Amino acid sequence: MNQTSTAPARPRVLSGVQPTGALHLGNWLGAIRNWVDLQDSHETFFCVVDLHAITVPHDPKRLAEDTLSTAALYLACGIDPQRATVFVQSQVSAHSELCWLLNCVTPLNWLERMIQFKEKALKQGDNVSVGLLDYPVLMAADILLYDADRVPVGEDQKQHLELARDIAQQRINARYGPNPEHPILKVPEPLILKEGARVMSLTDGSAKMSKSDPNEGSRITLLDPPELITRKIKRAKTDPVMGLEFGNPERPEADNLLGLYALLSGVGRERAAAECASMGWGGFKPLLAEATVEALRPVQQRYAELRSDPAGLEAVLRDGRERAASVAEATLQRVRSALGFLGKN
Repeated sequence: MNQTSTAPARPRVLSGVQPTGALHLGNWLGAIRNWVDLQDSHETFFCVVDLHAITVPHDPKRLAEDTLSTAALYLACGIDPQRATVFVQSQVSAHSELCWLLNCVTPLNWLERMIQFKEKALKQGDNVSVGLLDYPVLMAADILLYDADRVPVGEDQKQHLELARDIAQQRINARYGPNPEHPILKVPEPLILKEGARVMSLTDGSAKMSKSDPNEGSRITLLDPPELITRKIKRAKTDPVMGLEFGNPERPEADNLLGLYALLSGVGRERAAAECASMGWGGFKPLLAEATVEALRPVQQRYAELRSDPAGLEAVLRDGRERAASVAEATLQRVRSALGFLGKN
């Protein structure tokens, strides 16, 4: 009798970034660079979450272009469409449909306690949309559609993952799942990425680098030209102390900039700390600028190649959409059936 052995299924990971604003060092070092490594050990799904981009006022003329730019940057940073599924969220309609189904079983007070909603609503005043309140449910749909085993999250997104877990476990599986051994939705676990997971602003070492910061000097985008990178680093906030060090709460800028140098130069934290322990800011900033320019050079070159071949990029996204949709549709049908809807015959 012939026996065949099959390799165990790799754990599945899903993640994504909004296409609002240019991707910056924080997005790359805190997320995308780690996604590249995950391709070797996980089955990976990476989407451009354009539906999330319209929860705040946006420019419709920019959305499609920004979506393509973000997808191209995924690939330029090392995401391989032969090993990962790369797709655009809005092109898989199951995201919107599952979001609505989950809306109808999610308590309102679960959403009202979301810290990021409170912070963003405070900034927007009377212009807060239902989408801003509801986007954690859409995020839950994103995750749960793909039976993700792990979700790479930073500290600021852990609450949203907990919401997804609670919705899956308490509101769907416990209420509508007849067999606990075969849950309707897989309950994902967090994948906390340590090094480089929190890159801080160039203008405030205690605030996270953000695409929404109105001060463009607070961040270095992945497509900034060398002269702009050098200028932003030259103007970065520092302190009057000679020498750089890690871990001093009184020196957040030193910790952040030294951490960037350790990552971008590839020398690591221990060697960077020793190299820069007695260095002044005037000597350090050109060193950091050079490391940043060189680290981004291959990304920018690959991005230019991808954007010069629009048909090739569209083909990658079309293939990704088809693979993603086949997985998402199966999950959606399980939920539809559990909730009592007629099948699509």
